Amino acid sequence: SDHMENIYGYLMKYTNLVTGWQYRFFVLNNDAGLLEYFVNEQSRHLKPRGTLQLAGAVISPSDEDSHTFTVNAASGEQYKLRATDAKERQHWVSRLQICTQHHTEAIGKNNPPLKSRSFSLASQGSANSPGVQRRPSQNAISFFNVGHHRLPAGKRVPIMQPDHLVDVREMMSQAEGQQRDLIRSIECLPVSGHLTSLDQDLLMLKATSMATMNCLNDCFHILQLQHASQQKGSLPAGTTISWLEPKISLANHFKNGAAQNFPAEINKPASVREEQSIAEPCQLTREPEEINPDEELEDICDDKEDDLGAVEEQRSVILHLLSQLKLGMDLTRVVLPTFILEKRSLLEMYADFMSHPDLFIAITNGTTPEERMIRFVEYYLTSFHEGRKGAIAKKPYNPIIGETFHCSWRMPKSDVAADAGSNFPAHSSSEQVNLSKDVEGQAELDYYTVKFVAEQVSHHPPVSGFYAECVERKMCVNAHVWTKSKFLGMSIGVTMVGEGILSLLEHGEEYTFSLPCAYARSILTVPWVELGGKVNINCAKTGYSASINFHTKPFYGGKLHRVTGEVKQNATNTVVCRVQGEWNSVLEFTYSNGETKYVDLTKLTVTRKRVRPLEKQGPFESRRLWQHVTESLRDGDIDKATEHKRALEEQQRNKERLRAETETPWCTKYFLKDGDGWVYHKPLWKTVSAAQTQQTDAN
Repeated sequence: SDHMENIYGYLMKYTNLVTGWQYRFFVLNNDAGLLEYFVNEQSRHLKPRGTLQLAGAVISPSDEDSHTFTVNAASGEQYKLRATDAKERQHWVSRLQICTQHHTEAIGKNNPPLKSRSFSLASQGSANSPGVQRRPSQNAISFFNVGHHRLPAGKRVPIMQPDHLVDVREMMSQAEGQQRDLIRSIECLPVSGHLTSLDQDLLMLKATSMATMNCLNDCFHILQLQHASQQKGSLPAGTTISWLEPKISLANHFKNGAAQNFPAEINKPASVREEQSIAEPCQLTREPEEINPDEELEDICDDKEDDLGAVEEQRSVILHLLSQLKLGMDLTRVVLPTFILEKRSLLEMYADFMSHPDLFIAITNGTTPEERMIRFVEYYLTSFHEGRKGAIAKKPYNPIIGETFHCSWRMPKSDVAADAGSNFPAHSSSEQVNLSKDVEGQAELDYYTVKFVAEQVSHHPPVSGFYAECVERKMCVNAHVWTKSKFLGMSIGVTMVGEGILSLLEHGEEYTFSLPCAYARSILTVPWVELGGKVNINCAKTGYSASINFHTKPFYGGKLHRVTGEVKQNATNTVVCRVQGEWNSVLEFTYSNGETKYVDLTKLTVTRKRVRPLEKQGPFESRRLWQHVTESLRDGDIDKATEHKRALEEQQRNKERLRAETETPWCTKYFLKDGDGWVYHKPLWKTVSAAQTQQTDAN
């Protein structure tokens, strides 16, 4: 082909976290099907610093940016490369893909041995040798023949009869034993030296062998169901053929060097025994607790998630996890490894979306319906930046059912923007007294208080309810969110199913809104967060609506974290405001009068939330509930954090099982079921309505 040309030039190559990116001179040898690189062009006549066989390789443009791409060889080696621009990346990717396809097809036709990194797992070895040694002369095929038995030549496989399932089970048991021996041989290797237990090829072998055994177990399960249907004539009513849980315990393979055995109950730390002895929620008071904002102190925790060390060290765990996932698989019931967790609960993450209370309170200060809708859109788009902690994608704790989180913000009244031409009347003393007892003591205060409460109202499906209010400004927001996670290959997608309602009681307006999807990208390298999808904001009373698009990065080119939107007057279909920019950087608002406003999210003031000290929190409040997991993560003790997390999860499963056996329904504490949603038990609109009725009766 005319395109089968040798190309060469400088590319940046990612080495490791310490060395980072380095310029190297690359040569694509189409005749040999090799990608070689040298320190520089002058050393091209010397031996290459590295060589990749392209037959069977996968060339993938990265979704991190428009310059990066990866070359994944069939041997398991990977080059992460970066061109100077998108055009140069496309040139290299196209030529590499053409060369790869040509040599892969040649192997399919001629079936020559594939030269690649290869090893032999020795079944025997002295006590002083690792039992695994590298034999460069061996081809890759022999490496994967561990535990493989061939039938004698000319012997045909008989048709499987139902009675033979017992023999199959015995053969599978032997295979599982061989697979465990293989894993043990790899994990007994040293962590440093010529061949280590962290070798990328060996990690991939561990992952694929485990995936193979799990798939075989699933198939065997289906055969058993078919056998049962043949004996009974049909499957029992309600029976479904589904995938089994992994037969091979992940916990026993996650830690290199030895199986990870958790100590018996008597050896567990006192904190874990305390977690397991927490009384059943129904035995605690389920009466809603009124939190006094004066007991809350300004939060001093600042757990930014920028540390990738644990992720790098636990790469084998990620490979094990990926080996058991299928595309589109629901991750709701998958227990993820502890080291990828943030140091906060999902309920607290929802609270962090409220970190700009000045913009929230300023919504009701708009003098017209149009201005209030635009202010709400501005607040909405600025909330996601602070909701994320750091640049690296990590997962907050899954709240257990009955878990709650409380906090508040104090906002000086002078810091809340009011329209230049508006003069909002002060509330009368009678209104202040009748609204609630909270306001009575704040009539002369120079700050507004925004109170927040969240509760995990359901475990399966996982549904959270959260509510925030500013009594002084007669505004509140109520929302419920069901998080649905799916495995998408090299990404994880989280759909936020649910709805929120912002109520501006001074104006009698309600704004309904939804939330975008979130994606954790590049989960095998440096994971990062991307938002995607279309959300709508509507106010039925005023006829104004907003449509906002969170754009995921296209395969080629394009910007990260891009968002666009527009605010319309539905009756006339007139666009009154357009917005564009990045949801974590700079937003540009263009109004119908031609004016433009820029909002730099990185320079917005973040108001720290106020939280009660741990000793004053209830046993099911997020920070107290997860305190031992959080402390262990801060100390870098992943094993101890996993132990505490496991105790909490086991406690939740036991209680759920007990409720199912006794047919005891779960009783929520702060939120009530309302159709398909959940509503706070004491929303501000009820309080204000009661206060107005009381005032009318008094008059």
